[in-house]
Amino acid sequence: MKWNLRMVAAQRDLWRPTEVLAAFQQVGFSPSLSKVAALWSGTPVTVRLDDLDKMCAALNCTVADLLQAEPLAAMEAAPESERRAVGAEEELPGPVRPVPRGRRGSGPRSLPPS
Repeated sequence: MKWNLRMVAAQRDLWRPTEVLAAFQQVGFSPSLSKVAALWSGTPVTVRLDDLDKMCAALNCTVADLLQAEPLAAMEAAPESERRAVGAEEELPGPVRPVPRGRRGSGPRSLPPS
């Protein structure tokens, strides 16, 4: 998701976190200035839905204006030919055998202590 608080605020002629805080307080939403500054300067990990609703009311926008869906980076990097359905048969080069720890190229096993 792309967080667009700065863009939406700029479209409303709000250029500083203190101005955004004043707009939030007009609709009864009173977060701390540090919370508004964090929302202003970066992408939040979580946003409460009621807070998001109040932000939209204060900025006269929709949730889609504040949050834009973006494709996942992992999905962009994987070409279509590499994507497979779960359970799809895969051609392996031969039988796969596990290698015990400590045995990777270390030679024959030593005898246990007597």
